[in-house]
Amino acid sequence: MVYPCQGSGKSVPIGTADLKQAIHQYDREGAPMPRPGQLRAAATDGLSDRIALALLMRTFPPDAVDRVIAECGRTERRNRLLPARTVVYFILAICLFAQHSYDQVARRLAEAMSWVTRQDGCPPAAPTSAAISRARVRLGPEPLAALFAQAARDARARRTEERCARYLGRRVMAVDATAMGVPDTPENRARYSYPPITGAGSAALPQAHLAALAECGSHSITRAALGKLPAETGHALTNDLLAALTRGDLLLADHGSADPELLPAIRAAGADVLWRADAWPVPQEGTGPSEVAVLPERTALPDGSYLCDVRCGPARPRTKVRVLDGPPHRLITTLVDHEAHPAPVLRALYRRRWGIRASLEAVGTLRRDTLPVLRSRWPGGVEQELWGHLLVHHTIHPLLHPA
Repeated sequence: MVYPCQGSGKSVPIGTADLKQAIHQYDREGAPMPRPGQLRAAATDGLSDRIALALLMRTFPPDAVDRVIAECGRTERRNRLLPARTVVYFILAICLFAQHSYDQVARRLAEAMSWVTRQDGCPPAAPTSAAISRARVRLGPEPLAALFAQAARDARARRTEERCARYLGRRVMAVDATAMGVPDTPENRARYSYPPITGAGSAALPQAHLAALAECGSHSITRAALGKLPAETGHALTNDLLAALTRGDLLLADHGSADPELLPAIRAAGADVLWRADAWPVPQEGTGPSEVAVLPERTALPDGSYLCDVRCGPARPRTKVRVLDGPPHRLITTLVDHEAHPAPVLRALYRRRWGIRASLEAVGTLRRDTLPVLRSRWPGGVEQELWGHLLVHHTIHPLLHPA
């Protein structure tokens, strides 16, 4: 005599010993059986999704979201199915669930908001993709940018000194950049560029670039700049990022991220630099300065380094730097005292910037098996997504790197 095992499509012997063996086999084939008194979760329960969205809502509570919306002048004048606050959470949700459609993300968000607020009954109906797109256009990227700036300020105020890397009292910072593909639309092509590929023309998709300033030690991103890198320099360090530096900071950067033209402004702000400078010219006797040059005058120091001046153009002011030649990289620094700042110590300190590179490359890559490609078909939406990915990174990063 046999008994059909529900959901398996198999016949299970009714004998006690055979039944136990059949249940064990059924369990091994992918349908775990609950223990006595334990309820089996439905396949579409979505509890983990609701918990993830609830974490985002707790990190960015409704009053904080409403405040930045009001500051940016995006408060609604009439009731809508998709109020601005909900649209902010939706953008965070599409960054969290990058592999799902608008409809799927909207359904998850509606269920999560009902779960968090403990509302009875069914969650509200999910809006259409067209309605979501119109709501995103109304919102714009500014509230997301303001929310990230506020979150970065709050995080810095709460952060303990132990998590912020220090060098002789200086806060050690790093600047770097990464890129994400965007849909190949006329609007995106007009705003973003195709990165060149050696021997193969250009990439298939235009790319939006994200430059960020972060703290070494905590790896927390404190400020970001979006868009495309300037074609004439390719440097990630911009005046917007520079504004976040304070007196006593030490900025680490590689030759692809640092802009020598900003050296006078950095020194005026009271900050120092430790930069990789492999691509900068080596001073040679009898040669004149170029537009961006290390001037030929040099003063040798006992540790093998030397002092010289950097000037970006004949009319620009000079900045005195110390050059550390030798493997694996040539470094320049405004820490010119070779006794207070030995070359081996500075070289070891420079390696701290690689942690920032890894942290920045994690933005938008919650799934390790896929490359980050944004979904927005217009530049304002691209910026929304980039700020949304930064906000998700701000939420998740402390879980991966606890104090």
